Amino acid sequence: MIQKDPREYGFFMPGEWSDHEACWMAWPARVDLWPDVDATKKAYADVANAIAEFEALKLIVKPSMMQDAKKYVSEKVQLIEMEIDDSWARDSGPNFLVNGSGSIAGSTWEFNAWGNKFEPYDQDALMGSRILSLMNAEEFKSEMIAEGGGITVDGEGTVITTESCFLNKNRNPSMGKKEIEEELCRTLGAKKVVWIPGDVNETGTDGHIDGIAAFIEPGRILVEINSDKSDPHYQVCMDNFNALKNVKDARGRKLEIETIHEGDYSELVFDECRSYINSYLANGAVIVPGYNHERDEWAVETYKEIYPERSVVQVQISDIAIGGGGIHCITQQEPKAN
Repeated sequence: MIQKDPREYGFFMPGEWSDHEACWMAWPARVDLWPDVDATKKAYADVANAIAEFEALKLIVKPSMMQDAKKYVSEKVQLIEMEIDDSWARDSGPNFLVNGSGSIAGSTWEFNAWGNKFEPYDQDALMGSRILSLMNAEEFKSEMIAEGGGITVDGEGTVITTESCFLNKNRNPSMGKKEIEEELCRTLGAKKVVWIPGDVNETGTDGHIDGIAAFIEPGRILVEINSDKSDPHYQVCMDNFNALKNVKDARGRKLEIETIHEGDYSELVFDECRSYINSYLANGAVIVPGYNHERDEWAVETYKEIYPERSVVQVQISDIAIGGGGIHCITQQEPKAN
């Protein structure tokens, strides 16, 4: 099947720092995932309410849970009925695209719940298409299995992703590295894919990039590090950091690397998220995760230095993180179509 190429129509995925029309989230629907689902709902609502202070927030809610969601979120949050299986909008939502003519569209990948780790996932596999249909936006489909948390883009032609996730045989066993690169570039309106190792020991997402590194702006990237050489995560961080050294982006610029200390993984018994990279850039703000740990303050100070012009708002999300993701995982930005 010949797929339309968004690039032929001028479409590309802009960097997350660009102006947003809205943010999309999804209400916790897989209730048996959470040890304390009420605490998780409150944490989701805390994130949604924080973002809604800076930009429009569109919250997808399973019809049977609509009244429940209304108890938690502020009146600024727009509730949208839609059948869903889970609540990770970054991974099952669309990749929003814009062009220079003021149009918005989206590309959608196939979704198989991170390598068939959860059942069912058929409703989440339709989320991206349904959102674009609601918006009357053109959809560029892909048969590649992938998730939005697996990529970071600079909006100028460069995509960074991880080998541990995108080359994992639980996604696209029949696709080679070059084929995946070509499809990433087609669906995101990009020109170059940069690969880093990722994290083979992170079994929830198989090492999504949004727990490791993120573009701050074109030519500049934020990478997590760990200063404790006895920590198993130390080498993971160093391998990814070193993979980005001397890398040139699609425009030939050598990437400037900034660092942020990762959270404390020492006492976890599950693939909980402890990434401070896993944040959300809202209009005029950055929503930063907190894990009730002393390193939370380090993260806030780092973000204040990186984004001096933005408000830095920290939200405690341990009751989301226990499900394996963070703030970036549960959000998806809809850029303004300029």
